[in-house]
Amino acid sequence: MTIHSKTSAGLDGVVAAATALSHVDGERGELIIGGARVGDLAGRVPFEALTGRLWSLAGSATVAETEARRLLGVARARTFERLPAILSAAEGLPVAAGFRAGVAALGPVSGLPDEAVLVGAMPVIATALVRRSRGEAPVAPHPALGHAADTLRMLRGLPGGETEARALDAYLVTASDHGMNASTFTARVVASTQADLFMAVTAAYCALTGPLHGGAPGPVLDMLDAIGTRGNIAAWVDAALARKERLMGFGHRVYRVRDPRADVLREAVSWLGRTRRDLGLAAAVEAHAREALRRAKPDRPLDTNVEFYTAILLEALEIPREAFTPIFAVARAAGWTAHAIEQQRTGRLLRPDSVYLGEVPG
Repeated sequence: MTIHSKTSAGLDGVVAAATALSHVDGERGELIIGGARVGDLAGRVPFEALTGRLWSLAGSATVAETEARRLLGVARARTFERLPAILSAAEGLPVAAGFRAGVAALGPVSGLPDEAVLVGAMPVIATALVRRSRGEAPVAPHPALGHAADTLRMLRGLPGGETEARALDAYLVTASDHGMNASTFTARVVASTQADLFMAVTAAYCALTGPLHGGAPGPVLDMLDAIGTRGNIAAWVDAALARKERLMGFGHRVYRVRDPRADVLREAVSWLGRTRRDLGLAAAVEAHAREALRRAKPDRPLDTNVEFYTAILLEALEIPREAFTPIFAVARAAGWTAHAIEQQRTGRLLRPDSVYLGEVPG
């Protein structure tokens, strides 16, 4: 005898939590974070303010922007004090894997809430690993700076421009939370066991590294590099679709229309003026790919997603491709920590059923 039951592949349509943090409406192409649409946040509300808002909504004590900014600045400084031990845990690993080991090496810091330690530590670890990969010493944080501005400063060893900091801040805000995505769900599952935030966020980062979740921005640049010139666009895209290959930066598990984050980040790219990438070529690739996908898959809406302009923006800010996933984590740590807090406060142990396909002994 075999036991069968109805399942939802990928848990589509299954409600696993009630949250006040963010909402994704895939049919309308809408993303709400902390009670506001993402287009009304990026470039207008600093990452620190949104982070404090998410923590407050999750049930932590109310955290105003000034307090969140202070907490993250102190956390960056305290992380740098412990950086030798953190980097030792990541010895011999490439940047993305070293980041995982570095996050796993974190722990409580006296006088700081765990959520602040985690969000504050992320850019310190990411930039130190990038610099080590280049044979350069890590740069100490400047606690008084904003999170985005200090990230650029620690990465380069020199302050970034105000416009660059604003563009990176817009990215951090845009990527800070996105409903019940795979890494956030992972954080909530771990938090539901009453494991601490450090365990929950380490697990969340592991989920983020998978190519179906956080690993696509780099391949977007590979695609643009392979196309090379405007004259190659149609032939390259059409041939890729004929081979049934995925076009990186297009399509999304939830959105049935254009990803609203794509337009937010396209605007952020425009603030920078000149970039290393031919933006005319990128726009032409986007236009042809969208039309080609409509022809090839008329019954499956596949539009531009967040990763297309994420790749162009991060490259323009001189963030190397091997650091794209850690920089994503710098942003998403705000959402991970808030969701873990919320799950521990309001949820119960997440323990779904499964369908048994084996034999039942008589």
